[in-house]
Amino acid sequence: MQQRRLGTSAIHLPVVTFGAWAIGGLFWGGNEDKEGIEAIQAAIDEGIDAIDTAPVYGCGHSEELVGQAVAGRRDKVKLLTKCGLRWEEDGGQFYFKLEHTPSGQPVTIYKNVRAESIIRECEQSLKRLRTDYIDLYQVHWPSETAPAQETVGALNRLKEQGKILEFGVSNYKSQQLREALKYGPIVSDQVKYNLLERSIEQDELPYCKQRGLGVIAYSPMAMGLLTGKVTEDREFPASDIRSTDPLFSKASRRKVLKALEEIRPIADGHGASFSQIAVAWVIAQPGVTTALVGARNAKQARENAKAAEITLSDDEIKRIREVFERLGDLRKA
Repeated sequence: MQQRRLGTSAIHLPVVTFGAWAIGGLFWGGNEDKEGIEAIQAAIDEGIDAIDTAPVYGCGHSEELVGQAVAGRRDKVKLLTKCGLRWEEDGGQFYFKLEHTPSGQPVTIYKNVRAESIIRECEQSLKRLRTDYIDLYQVHWPSETAPAQETVGALNRLKEQGKILEFGVSNYKSQQLREALKYGPIVSDQVKYNLLERSIEQDELPYCKQRGLGVIAYSPMAMGLLTGKVTEDREFPASDIRSTDPLFSKASRRKVLKALEEIRPIADGHGASFSQIAVAWVIAQPGVTTALVGARNAKQARENAKAAEITLSDDEIKRIREVFERLGDLRKA
């Protein structure tokens, strides 16, 4: 699989990276652990040699599954995880509370990017991942719980100790990136980007290109909405984040399904699914290093890998964009 250098770092990532959010269960209505592990292993076999996770994905569960899945193959994969969202302690800034979870127990999430919290989180992640180093360590969300100097200082210390090889951020705007870069060599920003949500084109993407930072695009399928499999009558359990997302209203689904039919000739021309076209479009955008693509089982992981083999023409890229730009902002519709 094609690899791209992550910013100015020594890390090269496959254009499709395994996103381990869904297999953690939290936010997604649960998942079978065995299938999640098999999905990761199938992805690695297909050339997806990078896995992105976070402690908050399943309250540690996603990291534990990733650790099990890469056992015996750690030297063949790059592990990306995050810090800054805590659920096991209430120190920090209240972020949100989930009443409906797969376990049935409410979960309260706090932002905390203080140095001592980051150092503690890193040790916990290393244990769950069953490794002695993390390839890319990312601040999950910007937070006012500590100044950038303190947060980046902790990341510098972890890098000096060899516990992380490189560090980046996630969901940072250009202004926040500019401040953080004063204190250390941030190499990437992980941001949401798909055909329905393209706001990074106005701020984060141009800034990262200007500063030579890698861009890790998450949610390239818009949480499954761009697969064409989310029909108007599909119901989501209360523990699934999509159950309350306006993007998944019946009216929005109807518009998206109609738009997907408009690009069906392009998909058919490549012998590809809508999912694969959505991912191929994201990784074709200048400045994007890799797209994070989740999978709940081995079959989905193998299908995701095929998106990396699709080369869209300039005309196709333009046509796809035009179709979805006409939809406007579906969350405000």
